[in-house]
Parts: sequence; structure tokens; C-alpha cells
Amino acid sequence: MYQPRKIETKEDWLDEDGLKIYCISHSGKPVQKAPFHEKLLDLKKGRDIAWADKAGFVIFHEGATARYLVLVYWGNDNELFPIVSVETKEGWVEDAERFSFCLWDLEVIWQERQLYIEHCYSGNYDLESYRYARPGIWVASGDSKS
Repeated sequence: MYQPRKIETKEDWLDEDGLKIYCISHSGKPVQKAPFHEKLLDLKKGRDIAWADKAGFVIFHEGATARYLVLVYWGNDNELFPIVSVETKEGWVEDAERFSFCLWDLEVIWQERQLYIEHCYSGNYDLESYRYARPGIWVASGDSKS
């Protein structure tokens, strides 16, 4: 049954290429980002994409049964490309026939759609302002280094 989950982000939650970071927690506790960062590097290295030039974001989702890493970037002007990896007993797995983003991730995706339109697809492409724009409803307080 659906229950709201804790969603957090901060303006300075960016990876080394400028992708925004969001955290979703099933338990309501802060998400420990370190386990996700290593997998994120692997996902990005495995693709011939100039990440520093892309508008995009990543969701570190501590789900009820597994960790989900949802890497999403914009391409072809207005298309959204998701890459989903799930930590299983066998390790991190990308399998579109078994795993996808979920309804809590869709909340972030919708807000990011709005921000992308505002900063990148409304006649004035401003990647830098897009990277620092966040929906105020989820801006975290406290330490951003966890």
C-alpha cells in the first residue's frame, strides 16, 4: 500500500559531472550515499556519454526490499533516458525486464520535467541554472556529505 517516502535533495548535491542527486528513503532515515556513488561511477563509465555536458539527475532510493539507483539524463532535445540498477544478493543488476523506476521515483521525475522545461526547453538553454534548481518541497537541511 502506498505511503509517502522521505525525498531529499540540496543545491550542492551534484556528482563530479554536475548530475543532480536526489535521495528517497523507505524508512525515513537519511540515505547513506556512499554505496550508490561507486555504482554510479560504474554506470557512467560504461557508456559513451559526455556526462558533464548533459542535463540529468540520479536518484539514490533506499527501497523497502532493495537499493535502486536511477540515473536519468535528457537527450534529443526533449527525451528522457533512464538507467536503472538494483542491488540484489548477486550484486548490482541492470535488467529492464525485472526492474524499473517506481512511483516514488516518478515524483522526482515529474519535478525534474518541470525544471528542465523552465531552464533548458523554454527557448533559453541554461544548463548551469538547471543543475542548481531544486523543488523547494524536498530541500534537505543539515549535512550534505553523507
